[in-house]
Amino acid sequence: MKQVNKKQWIKFSIVITLYLLFLLWVKSWLGLLVIPFIFDVYITKLIPWGWWKTSKNPIVRSIMSWVDAIVFALVAVYFVNIYLFQNYQIPSSSLEKTMLVGDFLYVSKISYGARVPNTPLSMPLAQHTLPFFGTKSYIEWPQWKYKRVKGTGKIKQNDIVVFNFPAGDTVAVNFQQTDFYSLAYNEGKRFYPNRLNMDSLSRWDQKAVYDLYYNAGRKQIIENPQIYGKVQYRPVDRRENYVKRCVGLPGDTLQIIDGVVHINNHPTDKAKGIQMNYFVQTTGPRITEEMFRELGISKEDQFLISDEAGWIPYLTDAGLSSHGNEGKMNPVYHLPLTKEMYNTLQNNSKLVSKIVIEPETYSGQMYPQNLYTQWNRKDYGPLWIPKRGATITLTPDNIPIYERCIVAYEGNTLQYTQDGIYINGELTNSYTFQMDYYWMMGDNRHNSLDSRYWGFVPEDHIVGKPLVVWLSLDKDRGWFDGKIRWNRLFKWVGND
Repeated sequence: MKQVNKKQWIKFSIVITLYLLFLLWVKSWLGLLVIPFIFDVYITKLIPWGWWKTSKNPIVRSIMSWVDAIVFALVAVYFVNIYLFQNYQIPSSSLEKTMLVGDFLYVSKISYGARVPNTPLSMPLAQHTLPFFGTKSYIEWPQWKYKRVKGTGKIKQNDIVVFNFPAGDTVAVNFQQTDFYSLAYNEGKRFYPNRLNMDSLSRWDQKAVYDLYYNAGRKQIIENPQIYGKVQYRPVDRRENYVKRCVGLPGDTLQIIDGVVHINNHPTDKAKGIQMNYFVQTTGPRITEEMFRELGISKEDQFLISDEAGWIPYLTDAGLSSHGNEGKMNPVYHLPLTKEMYNTLQNNSKLVSKIVIEPETYSGQMYPQNLYTQWNRKDYGPLWIPKRGATITLTPDNIPIYERCIVAYEGNTLQYTQDGIYINGELTNSYTFQMDYYWMMGDNRHNSLDSRYWGFVPEDHIVGKPLVVWLSLDKDRGWFDGKIRWNRLFKWVGND
């Protein structure tokens, strides 16, 4: 061994101390196997790690210097992205007006504790698909079990949270924004136009009807990849990242009454940016682009309903007037509005004649699909949010609510018939949950596919907490016309 100077020992001591603290934090003692290699890099130098530096070929030195820099950068980004923070861009309007489309966020992994990756062999900065190549960005083996290191805090009510899409375990790649289970169920219903009256069926028969629709739709999707795309399974940490507000914590009982979220029988909606969809009918003129800008309504949300679209019967049923100029209906817009925006338009009597809220017939199928409840977006529940260690009695009325938690998230088998309930082959009437679960909703209540549609978010799907908006771009504007939202740069993400 060559003579070792003091500087080498100092570098080695700093690096090994930081590395051991990291192993202590993540509780991964398998990482001790790396220590001999760190020792060799700084002290013994038996392995020629920098062999290319002494090469006489300048091309080799140039290429390898780039390779060395790129590998170091990828490794650094890999660990920072997993254990410290990652960048996230707001893709949809589900959290407006709190988070805007085009906001770029720093998401803290430390706040709730970073997860040890399920799929450790993956390409940094690619969630599940490599750009340009269209192939998976990760290798499916090995897959590690769920493990979360200690964080600086826990999820609180009204926190904005980034998480992996729970229903994204199975995807039809041409319909990635629609959860596979809803897609299969709705596609299957098309094969049975004369659907049964669910009111007249028992819970067991309702499940049989659901299974009939789902299996028919699933078969249709799998057999038609040219339409739906290839069907893929994704591990937890490779599912799409979503961002919503946590409105319900483990152990809470949630109910939505007339659009207001109640937790444990207390109304709790405190977010200032809560929006609903409305039909806004004018007195004749159209709403100007200048007014849309003042209201903060993006072009994507400025939907003008025309007479030719066949909307008149629906709009008159909703309470709007069908008498306008030349017997036609005055312009009607379908717009998401906060309470403040609603009041602004309502008070403008010269422009607006009437505003009515979007009917709940637009809700679509609520979670769980295999339970007939008649719940909708503004009147939902009550239901209890599972908590780790809590035991519930299973009944035909609540099994559909918790079946996915028991089977898909906690890895059990479940069969229930009129003879009884079997979990992992054993007859039982109760279940004890192994994880905490959360209820996530968007502030844009009528434009948010959230827990009301696909259910609970398990703790192993939690990614992190958005801390700050470091950049915000308005897609409706040009670079010299206010594209950069300067007032949102370095804005801290609060709870309201």
